[in-house]
Amino acid sequence: MISNLFTISFLAALSGVVAVGPAAVNLGTAGNYAILSESGVSIVPPSVITGSVGVSPIAATGLTGFSLTLDPTGQFSTSGQVVGELFAASYTVPTPATLTVAIGDMVAAYNDAVGRVNANFSNLASGAIDGLILAPGLYNWTTGVSIGSDVTIAGGPTDTWIFQVSGTLTIAGAKKMVLAGGALASNIVWVVAGAVTAGPGSHLEGVILGKTSITLETGTTANSRLLSQTAVALQKATVTN
Repeated sequence: MISNLFTISFLAALSGVVAVGPAAVNLGTAGNYAILSESGVSIVPPSVITGSVGVSPIAATGLTGFSLTLDPTGQFSTSGQVVGELFAASYTVPTPATLTVAIGDMVAAYNDAVGRVNANFSNLASGAIDGLILAPGLYNWTTGVSIGSDVTIAGGPTDTWIFQVSGTLTIAGAKKMVLAGGALASNIVWVVAGAVTAGPGSHLEGVILGKTSITLETGTTANSRLLSQTAVALQKATVTN
């Protein structure tokens, strides 16, 4: 039955006639950031981040490993590790207020995504989704999710995915999330209550709305936004929003 549902949804997605999947999650101004965190962002160089980085309500001391250069306006910093700007609640106006709104939008997006009901797929593969093809839809797991071999997220460019994970999300080293059929990372949301850990050399696709920590280990790449209500840690990793 699951295989047939995958096939039907996959073919519908590729047809391009109608969008398939749940209503998109509105990130609000949190979508302006590649990484947004309430309790800090740490990196081990040579990590590379393309896009803005923000921390709030924590001060700029929560941005570690970046070798920050404060802009003369005092509103943001720059770093050789970031293609973009870094913002913290301790910077000058209007940055603190802007970040407060972004954090509120992040939490609202998390609550929206985690609160969706009537899942198309519930506890698929008991959370061990190794090697599966994931068609557009709303997925729910009451446990953690592990990826021990490459998974494919397959659908068209207007299709959507929400993956609700009540436990942790763990990706084994050198394993990948692969997009197929024109699927876009911006239409994929992983809403995770537990810690997110990507093993060395792995690859992520999609927005991650994390209730707790997000850790990308050495050599990990992510075509993603990392939006965490606690901390984000990059260990020689690359993030492109």
